Amino acid sequence: MKVIYEDENLLVIDKPAGINSDDFEKRVHRLDKDTSGILLVAKNNKALDFFQKQFKDRTVIKKYLALVVGDIKTDKGKIETLMGRSLKDRKKQKVYLLNEPDAQRKGLRKAITNYKVIEKFEDYTLIEAEPKTGRKHQIRCHLAYLGYPIAGDKIYGFKNQPMPKGLKRQFLHASYLKIKMPDTKTKEFKSELPKDLKEILCQI
Repeated sequence: MKVIYEDENLLVIDKPAGINSDDFEKRVHRLDKDTSGILLVAKNNKALDFFQKQFKDRTVIKKYLALVVGDIKTDKGKIETLMGRSLKDRKKQKVYLLNEPDAQRKGLRKAITNYKVIEKFEDYTLIEAEPKTGRKHQIRCHLAYLGYPIAGDKIYGFKNQPMPKGLKRQFLHASYLKIKMPDTKTKEFKSELPKDLKEILCQI
């Protein structure tokens, strides 16, 4: 597993798809099993509390690259909804709008995702997504709600949607993260698209 950065408090790894981030005892945040990219792992409990507080306070900047099915017409946008576990399928999260009856039930929390278009293809759009909140499956759920599910997403994808040949997982990669370190300096971490996803872009 590639190490992006390491010091006495923090290990920053480039997590491959297929690895469960919950396997890391002091992970600062989580990535879905089939999402690749930047994962922070604390070296001690004090560092864990320090970094997790920034995620809780929404001061961390996180960016993801995602290939979605369809042609997103706007160059950039903001998705702001409530989000909570689906009552019909416990594996899924569901979007709720403020004015709908179910929006009053307990456990729903605000979810905000900004996005911008990077490149367009015949049947797909490559975007950069920046979640402002940290809800489970947030980007995947939000984009499916917009009508542009992530290519290869087995949970939120639509029935009979196009699928790039050779894609074996959801096309979602944590590519950028900016966070404050214990010495008060700010650090930025970047991760390039892994080989499997680069190859998909070359052939669609």
